[in-house]
Amino acid sequence: GAMSVDSITDLSDNASKLLEALQLSHPHELDPRRILGKKKMLSLNPITWQVPRIVDRCCTHIEMHGLQTVGIFRVGSSKKRVQQLREEFDQGLDVFLDEHQSVHDVAALLKEFLRDMPDSLIPRELYGAFLSTATMEGPAQLDALQLLLFLLPPCHSDTLHRLLRFLGEVARHAERSWDADGQEVPGNKMTVSNLATVFGPNILQKEKPGEKDASALNFEDSAAIILVLQRLIEHHQALFMVSPEMQCDILRRLFQTDPDVIDYLLRRK
Repeated sequence: GAMSVDSITDLSDNASKLLEALQLSHPHELDPRRILGKKKMLSLNPITWQVPRIVDRCCTHIEMHGLQTVGIFRVGSSKKRVQQLREEFDQGLDVFLDEHQSVHDVAALLKEFLRDMPDSLIPRELYGAFLSTATMEGPAQLDALQLLLFLLPPCHSDTLHRLLRFLGEVARHAERSWDADGQEVPGNKMTVSNLATVFGPNILQKEKPGEKDASALNFEDSAAIILVLQRLIEHHQALFMVSPEMQCDILRRLFQTDPDVIDYLLRRK
């Protein structure tokens, strides 16, 4: 009995907001190997891929040019060049990062962006909830983290997913390896633990940057932040997977409350 809609603009404001917040995925959307000719994974959000250009381009640049760079994210960068890149992105320019760009400058820019976001990537109102999972173990910890991830706004969810996937790729190149010709390929030495130590305080923030005591974390909080981010990096693929059972439950509920949203989703799929 619902009105058929083919565009989100045809939905009411309330339904549009609900659809924007609703996150549904199919398993194949989280496996880039099944998307022929494409490396970019589809968003969990059914409307659009909401990742800031600066984040996606920094991650892509390092994936292409910096995975074997020893000490990536820990070696110093050029403050002048980083500031110039930052200003270009701030001006809305279509910044192109190529092989001539310093990997360390791009890495520093990515860290700065995450650190200086007006609201941290994991919203501050969820700071305590995420940290509380550090005392949990096994499946209970992962279940709690997954439910908390489902509470993130779509743009935060998409961006965090992109970042965690990227950090997992960096960690996979931490140890030295050998190529097809038997030549040694150096590792970047950035293990999951090292990456969590570097990125944890930028993603999980109790206070806004610059506020009083913003950098004064106690030892317990610092250790918990690192542990939580380690788990997010290690299990990001499973954590961002919405189970078929949960999808069916959501669809059943929506069928009663917002049938026009169901109609839109089915037409889109």
